[in-house]
Amino acid sequence: MKAIVTVMPKAGVLDPQGKAIEHALGTLGFGGVGEVRTGKIIELELAETDPAAARAAAEAMAKKLLANTVIESFRIELA
Repeated sequence: MKAIVTVMPKAGVLDPQGKAIEHALGTLGFGGVGEVRTGKIIELELAETDPAAARAAAEAMAKKLLANTVIESFRIELA
């Protein structure tokens, strides 16, 4: 089973990479772009076949390693 973990900075946390992209898009003539936030997507191929157990495993991985939960939030999707 595949678990997709999306990690994003929490609201209010400075995102310098997002600000740089926002500025570059404006410079390139792409108007109307509001705030840009950057994150990461991590795809995990899990041996687990039970969706609840797979979600629990992915959540544990995100909390322990994949996301810095002080400044980042995460979302898990199973595919």
